[in-house]
Amino acid sequence: MADDRPVLSIVIPVYNERDTWRDLLGRVERAELARARKQIILVDDGSSDGTAGQLRTFAEEIAAGGGAEGIDYRVIHHEVNRGKGAALRTGFAAATGDFVIVQDADLEYDPAEYGRLLEPLLAGRAGAVYGSRFLGGGSRRGYLKNYLANRFLTWLSNRMNGQRLTDMETCYKVFRREIIQGLDLRQDRFGFEPEVTAALAAAGVAIVEVPISYAPRTDAEGKKIGFSDGLEAIGCILKCRTRYRRRGAV
Repeated sequence: MADDRPVLSIVIPVYNERDTWRDLLGRVERAELARARKQIILVDDGSSDGTAGQLRTFAEEIAAGGGAEGIDYRVIHHEVNRGKGAALRTGFAAATGDFVIVQDADLEYDPAEYGRLLEPLLAGRAGAVYGSRFLGGGSRRGYLKNYLANRFLTWLSNRMNGQRLTDMETCYKVFRREIIQGLDLRQDRFGFEPEVTAALAAAGVAIVEVPISYAPRTDAEGKKIGFSDGLEAIGCILKCRTRYRRRGAV
């Protein structure tokens, strides 16, 4: 009997995650989705620590019939490091599912929460869903400096875009595929978060937030976002506001 459930495309940008991506992939494969099937898209962003070779081996295993039953796998490589935003654009372009979710390759976010994130989309209540670390029910909101930075960036984004989000910087963002593929995104690095949020506001897309858990890792464990990325995010928020105002979209 044919499985006519909608498909969730899970886009995983991977950069120098040789010690975590396999663990994360296992969690994604095991995540229960009663109302959807999975497509997993791994985008290696020019890793230099052996991750790229591991992913090439994995792609060969998939081609030989490996992988979890019922999951469509795709492995894509950037020859040089281009940044998270660029890797996500590559993954979005390759997605063929009904919905698309962003999943970082570290272990800070729990794939077991996919069902909760999908519910507003399946119910037709939103065009995009953000998983908020700051709504009731979430655990471990993160280290103080990162928490304060995230709250400030969310406040500034809300001011510029006329939104009322609690966690603009969250990794867990889910979209209807036709919406995310229809946005003209240009940010190559961590500016993706404020850019996609501004683009959704400009397009009049309703965003619903749901609470999620969060297990932050330290710089020593491979945390890649730093002070300079925060400054870049501020610049991106202001630049995106100007860009969309010129287009008459906001």
